[in-house]
Amino acid sequence: MVKIVVLDGGTLNPGDLSWGELEALGDCTIYDRTPADLTVERAKDADVVFTNKVILDREVLDQLPNLKYIGVLATGYNIVDIEAARERDIPVCNVPTYGTSSVSQMVFAHLLNLCQHVAYHAETVTAGRWANSDDWCYWDFPMIELAGLTFGVVGYGRIGRASAALAKAFGMKVIAYDAFVQDSGEPEIDMVDLDTIFSESDAITFHCPLTPETTKMVNSERLAQMKKTAFVINTSRGPVIDNKDLADALNAGVIAGAGIDVVETEPPEPDNPLFTAKNCYVTPHISWATRSARGRLMQTAVDGVAAFIAGKPINVVN
Repeated sequence: MVKIVVLDGGTLNPGDLSWGELEALGDCTIYDRTPADLTVERAKDADVVFTNKVILDREVLDQLPNLKYIGVLATGYNIVDIEAARERDIPVCNVPTYGTSSVSQMVFAHLLNLCQHVAYHAETVTAGRWANSDDWCYWDFPMIELAGLTFGVVGYGRIGRASAALAKAFGMKVIAYDAFVQDSGEPEIDMVDLDTIFSESDAITFHCPLTPETTKMVNSERLAQMKKTAFVINTSRGPVIDNKDLADALNAGVIAGAGIDVVETEPPEPDNPLFTAKNCYVTPHISWATRSARGRLMQTAVDGVAAFIAGKPINVVN
């Protein structure tokens, strides 16, 4: 029987989903989370190991003699040494498409918050301010209409395209950049260079993988190219943005605001400069976490193991 170990399944399934289909495929042990010093002990006899954020580097893999399959319970797979796995013919399989709708929805949750501050204004009403107001309405931030503004997309894959479709529904002009896409396939969406994205966009959203080229892509130099009224949205990878440079730009009024779902180190240090930056809203990496998206993730992970057992692994990244 195939021995399956899930090292950190608690985030994917805090109790509202079922592991039943995975458990039906073998002898399955599921841990909510695994500290680094217990990784080898828990996975040493496993044929199949699933990880979300637990690091499986070469040193760890060398101590897992029975390992035949690595499943990543996410799209990003930088926590696995894919070269070391390849050398042992161990397929590393991710889940590439589960969160498209949920992540693009979060992009606009952040953008709409920056434009209208719904929660903030609702809280002031609850506190009694409207009832005691001299006027019939009030607002403490500029009210911004999206129609006619320019929406810049960096990384024009599935989530970038889904975000662009939402932007178009709001009446925005969309421009995009992708190092590997020359033609958007849509006549109304121009593929442009990064200088154009940063200088012309009223809001920029990032949907790129973390690579040497994209690490700290958003820095003081790039932020200085932006309009003072512009917003930055990041739901991709935290290190795409230099957090200190973004905080400095927000505090100095170089740009108008930011909606951030990922930061450079997670969990973050308590003194992350974005936490106190002006008009910056940070959410705890939850754009992927709707129940619908997590259900798709789990089903794809189960399908991946079943395909591997059948000799036809899917979503192999190495």
